[in-house]
Amino acid sequence: MADLITIARPYAKAAFDFAVEHKSIEAWQQMLVLTSEVSKDEQIQSILTSDMKPESIAKLFINICQDVLDEYRANFIKIMAENKRLALLPEVFTLFQQLCLEKASAADVEVISATELTADQLNKISIAVEQRLSRKVNLKCHIDKSIISGFIIRTGDMVIDSSIRGRLNRLSDALQS
Repeated sequence: MADLITIARPYAKAAFDFAVEHKSIEAWQQMLVLTSEVSKDEQIQSILTSDMKPESIAKLFINICQDVLDEYRANFIKIMAENKRLALLPEVFTLFQQLCLEKASAADVEVISATELTADQLNKISIAVEQRLSRKVNLKCHIDKSIISGFIIRTGDMVIDSSIRGRLNRLSDALQS
């Protein structure tokens, strides 16, 4: 099972990234629901495991699911068929759903500054981080006078250090190497 998810993950991520970029998440969800169910059908499963050419299998899927396919989603089916991965559509759908839930949830973002930030500064930071993460953010602000000036932004494994202390540390490291 873990192997199937590992193989399905790049397809789900590619579909999700494309859907987010083109603001078509709902259309991709509808397509993945239908194609996932089609791939679970016993007759279709026997076709997927047969020696039938990938192009023919892709055409079959496209004909069955034509109501939810546009050019891009049809290309997605063709690519999965060429790579003999159509049987993974249920896993791709599950992972796609997880990515949608992650996007919908808000990220906690820690902002550390030397002084209290203004509402305008916080708003600009919030907008920039939301664009970078592609999700809503909850800012949690702290003051640390030891950073001298500037700020540090942390969320998950991402750190943006624009503090004077951070710059001095990087300069020191560069001079020592």
